[in-house]
Amino acid sequence: MTHKGKRAIVTGAAQGIGLAIATRLAKEGAKVAMCDINLEKTEAAAGALRAEGYDTQAFRVDVSRIDQLPEAVDGIAAALGGLDILVNNAGILDNEPLGEVTEATWDRVLGVDLKGLFFMSQAALPHLEKSGCPRIVNIASVAGRMGGYESGYAYTAAKGGVISLTKRMARQVAPKGITINAVCPGTTESDIIKVWSKEQIDGLKSRIPLDRLGHAEDMAAAVAFLSSEDAAFITGTALDVNGGMFMG
Repeated sequence: MTHKGKRAIVTGAAQGIGLAIATRLAKEGAKVAMCDINLEKTEAAAGALRAEGYDTQAFRVDVSRIDQLPEAVDGIAAALGGLDILVNNAGILDNEPLGEVTEATWDRVLGVDLKGLFFMSQAALPHLEKSGCPRIVNIASVAGRMGGYESGYAYTAAKGGVISLTKRMARQVAPKGITINAVCPGTTESDIIKVWSKEQIDGLKSRIPLDRLGHAEDMAAAVAFLSSEDAAFITGTALDVNGGMFMG
């Protein structure tokens, strides 16, 4: 696989899975716009990759600010010289018990994890239509596939929505040659799981037949494949990358 000359946007790229994805695409030759709400951290990450010779730029993007996304994506595409790949990775996790979920939590999580993903995709489509190899890869979750074990309710609902949206959008844009797929990580070693206790994480690990948590690089490898020319005949799928936690 190679992404030489490809132009990519990765949201939530300051750390964790998003950073691993941006790093993988950059090392395969892509020009990568690393987008995150935390600009300082993103600039540091992009700068470190540039120091190694990779073509990365940092942008502050809050995917929950729907009104700002068209202008933001237009500006990023102009900076990159076009757009071939959008990776919707930005996400947040909630951890409230069923009886304590608030409307504010529900709206905040779905605003980033589902609504933001949809409208980022919408804003990117005019640019992807001009690409010779247009790809969208959405980061969903094992929780969206089977309800999860420790995942919050808003997060689980959002990630289930991501999988459904992936299929619906893929069907609509397929005639334009755009593929849209989802990656469904299992429990992965990243900052997002810090809301869980050691006991919760150990319990999740015990449910993984391969007997380890996922690594961010595992998810990046899946994204690299689905965004490559090798995946030209794959669209509307949800790829499980979870060590066997869910087999569907």
